[in-house]
Amino acid sequence: MILNCYIIDDEPLALELMASYVNKTPFLSLQGKSTSAINALKEIQTKEIDILFLDIQMPELNGMEFSRIIGDKCRIIFTTAFEQYALDSYKVNALDYLLKPISYADFLQSANKALKWFQIIRVPEKRSLENDIDSIFVKTEYKLVQIELKKILYVEGLKDYVKIYIEDELHPILSLMSLKSLEEKLPSSQFIRVHRSFIVQLSQIKVIERNRIVFGKQYIPISDSYKNTFSEYLNQRQPNSK
Repeated sequence: MILNCYIIDDEPLALELMASYVNKTPFLSLQGKSTSAINALKEIQTKEIDILFLDIQMPELNGMEFSRIIGDKCRIIFTTAFEQYALDSYKVNALDYLLKPISYADFLQSANKALKWFQIIRVPEKRSLENDIDSIFVKTEYKLVQIELKKILYVEGLKDYVKIYIEDELHPILSLMSLKSLEEKLPSSQFIRVHRSFIVQLSQIKVIERNRIVFGKQYIPISDSYKNTFSEYLNQRQPNSK
């Protein structure tokens, strides 16, 4: 999921710092930036913006006033050097509140919070379409083979090929395609990427051991790049400890 971002800050150095943070975050796309809230207001109205990184103390129009004007047009993460606005930020339903000076670690934590919020909002819409899909066709050995999604254990990417491991089948199905192209076909409600080389079916996961998913004698590593998303899935399915 890619989130479109816009940045407003009347301090040019702060504006460029936030822009650099957005540009090095893979799931964020910078759609614009401005040192003027008035000028930005006109531009934001014509664009599809998901997240607005918004300074509070600005001339002409402050961040709180700006947030009330745009309403539900986009979600806001406030960026300010003043703690006293924290309470007011939640009154306008801001996603987060970053206190300057802002480190990239703090920025990323806030961006991840926004990503999770949009995933919760948007995934149900996608799932309603995905529920109708129960199989896919893949090309292997000059023929098309239909595979039931519920029987797929996991998929391994091997450069230009993928290996699809099927329940109760001795050998995987080998197909000439990229792992990314197959991932786009698989419903995200059923499958999850846990490594740059592996996609697993969520319902087929039985054992997790030391950051690895166990399928019989095969161990699927969970890489750092995908650990947060996978951990979020696990947290939703674990009983709360008392």
